[in-house]
Amino acid sequence: MLKVTPFSILLTVFLVVPFVEIYLLIKIGSFIGAGWTIFLVVFTAVLGAFLVRSQGFSTLRRIQTQLDAGELPAAELLEGLFLLVAGALLLTPGFFTDAVGFACLTPPLRRWMIGYAFERGLVHATGRGAAQAGPGPAEDQGETLEGEYRRLDDDT
Repeated sequence: MLKVTPFSILLTVFLVVPFVEIYLLIKIGSFIGAGWTIFLVVFTAVLGAFLVRSQGFSTLRRIQTQLDAGELPAAELLEGLFLLVAGALLLTPGFFTDAVGFACLTPPLRRWMIGYAFERGLVHATGRGAAQAGPGPAEDQGETLEGEYRRLDDDT
């Protein structure tokens, strides 16, 4: 049986996405022309950079406001991560990555994806003021362990 791992998913994405992009660029280019295709690719990159910048500053202000109020800005930090991914996708030439990047820039869709990640336990907020990926909460018990150690691979 084939085991699906994060590595195999990433490998598949990195192999499939370039072929999808090339296919779409050829199909759209043959329909509207090479000049318009190049214009659209550059235009979406410029528009995407502008939108990522403006939404990023807005998210940063919300993070600072919540931190000043002593609240945990976990959702806003994840929004910042989505904006970072959106920016990278929008700067990558192609229509498929632009579509996914603009999806990450759509606030209702982005908030839905973040809520989904929280509900599924893919990401959870800890009591220490950060969002943490992976299963189970990291709880601070307030205990300090003291001791001595030595490296076993040292000759001393």
